[in-house]
Amino acid sequence: MSRLALLLLALTAAAAMAQGASKPSTARSAAPGAAPKAAQSTSTVSAEPWVRLPPGIPRVVHGPVKVAPIAVRYEDIKVGTGAVGEPGKLWHLNYTGWRAADGVKFDSSVDRRPPVIGKDGKPVLGPDGKPRFGDPQPMAFPQGIGAVIPGFDFGLAGMRVGGKRRIFIPWQLAYGSRDLPARPSRFPGAPDFPGIPSKSDLIFDVELVDITAMPTPQQLPAPAPHAATPQHPGTSAQPATTAPAIAQPKAN
Repeated sequence: MSRLALLLLALTAAAAMAQGASKPSTARSAAPGAAPKAAQSTSTVSAEPWVRLPPGIPRVVHGPVKVAPIAVRYEDIKVGTGAVGEPGKLWHLNYTGWRAADGVKFDSSVDRRPPVIGKDGKPVLGPDGKPRFGDPQPMAFPQGIGAVIPGFDFGLAGMRVGGKRRIFIPWQLAYGSRDLPARPSRFPGAPDFPGIPSKSDLIFDVELVDITAMPTPQQLPAPAPHAATPQHPGTSAQPATTAPAIAQPKAN
């Protein structure tokens, strides 16, 4: 081999060695204390702070914690200036409920006009011989003790007297998978109950009129004709015709 060829070979080798030495290694380029990429890809995803388990509970989940999309949402139409509602008190409110899927109104306290009762305790009759009806009255019910569907109870939390709110209730916190059939109204002049299909999301507009102390058992208001059996999260819905009505006692 000629001396020129040997010189070119030596220069090529030196250039290759210099290029390799100038390139930093993966370990050197990583930040101090950082794990290699391979170790990071196989690391266990830790739980969020609000689901961390105490030492006595075994950790069997090794993936990200997911939240089911079941939640009551609401928006305040008007923030009240009166007293803040308290659980266990008797809440007096006006409400209107719609089926979220098609906007059909299925119940409203405004449509219920009580009969006018005379001093003798009997209904007052009008000129046509039929009972006279007064102005609609707010519905009264004990809030926060399961007297209504769960979503209605949850959606009222934090309201003040005089406030108005729109509540969006998912079907899991309403009537569940039960199909409530349509039927004629029991209130003169009120629209018929259109029914609530299975797994129906509901929307309510509510107005908190007043809050009073719970009466004694002998003074509790009579159950409304549209009464609903108390519901609880995770249980199947029972026969009912309207969401926020006071529960009727079961017959023996």
